[in-house]
Amino acid sequence: MVHIKAFKALRPPAPMAPRVASPPYDVVSTDEAAALAADNPLSFLRVIRPEIDLPPGTDPHSNIAYQTARTSLSQLIAEGALSRDASPSIYLYRQAWNGRLQTGIVCCCHVSEYESNAIRKHEKTRQDKEDDRTRHVLALDANAGPVFLTFRNDENIAAQVHEDCAHRPVNHFVSADGVTHTVWKVTTPDNYTQLFQQIPAVYVADGHHRTASAARAAETLAAANPDHTGDEEYNWFLSVLFPASELTILPYNRVVSDLNGLSAEAFLDALRSQGELVQTDHPQPDRPGTFGVYVGGTWWSLAIDEGSIDWSDHIESLDVSMLQNRILAPILNIGDPRTDARIGFVGGIRGMEDLASRVDSGDAAAAFALHPTSIEQLLAVSDAGKCMPPKSTWFEPKLRSGLFVHTFDSTESATPATCSGQETS
Repeated sequence: MVHIKAFKALRPPAPMAPRVASPPYDVVSTDEAAALAADNPLSFLRVIRPEIDLPPGTDPHSNIAYQTARTSLSQLIAEGALSRDASPSIYLYRQAWNGRLQTGIVCCCHVSEYESNAIRKHEKTRQDKEDDRTRHVLALDANAGPVFLTFRNDENIAAQVHEDCAHRPVNHFVSADGVTHTVWKVTTPDNYTQLFQQIPAVYVADGHHRTASAARAAETLAAANPDHTGDEEYNWFLSVLFPASELTILPYNRVVSDLNGLSAEAFLDALRSQGELVQTDHPQPDRPGTFGVYVGGTWWSLAIDEGSIDWSDHIESLDVSMLQNRILAPILNIGDPRTDARIGFVGGIRGMEDLASRVDSGDAAAAFALHPTSIEQLLAVSDAGKCMPPKSTWFEPKLRSGLFVHTFDSTESATPATCSGQETS
């Protein structure tokens, strides 16, 4: 059973929504965020990347950065770029991209269900990233970015979504990346809260750090509240829940800075020990267990020996695991991809040309194109209580930030410097 609830969202009015809505904080660098927001004072990047409004070189994890984030949020409210709905509601958020649709239910989920595993995870979190988002939540006294959740298809929920999408939307626009964003405000939110009580579990698709930080922020605020009951707004976090069948996972490709002292020919010979290696003009893998490898100005296709793959092992049969355990670790001596500076991660949205250009420019010595992890693999790993290797999935399109903000209005808000916590999975 999963509990969701309606909330009084801070939302941009329709004419301002295209200017307010921004990419999420973790897909743009400080420089990229500054460029995107340069001519747009209403950009929500000023809230989620507040260092862009501070002197160059300012530490994005300094107290002044989190204080600036809160000031920027207050300014957007004061200027009417964000306004609070009068009553709690649930919303539908549809994205149209590359000829397909995904429609999510925007609501709040409870931190206790993250802790009890009714909200299931498939990745570990990094302490530094978790600390950052916890401080950001506490500084704003709000969730500024939604957690991207998924659930197994349910025909009753699908029917309710179809009915509610027949009404007039409150927002509809196309962002610069070609994604069409449409938002509906649901008139009967209780229908969704009741329907999700029949759902045994939901899954974190994208946003493990945001989920973990929501739980840590709630713990901090609860400790400061002598009358804590568990029902306070800070116990709930902003979420968008999508049916699994509508989602597309792109590959999360890899580049390496050197070949561990091997020549290109010696490296290719080592790859041949893992399977069939052939030169190719079509490097994007079309099935699991195959990899595109770019080295020395040439694309190669490596097909791992099928008989050596245990497809029943949820983790070892992942392409990201095969690459790490059969190539990166034994051949290139890359032990921990979380901490080894010799490996880089490239979202599949950037394409094969981007991988090749990184090698041709000298920024990398080799690039690896992967077959994407499937949504079925993600659900299976989560149900088994296991964790995927880092950077196993790249979801596209990304949820826009700034279309919904969930505020706590807590009477005792922690200062940005007071939060602490442990690494979670």
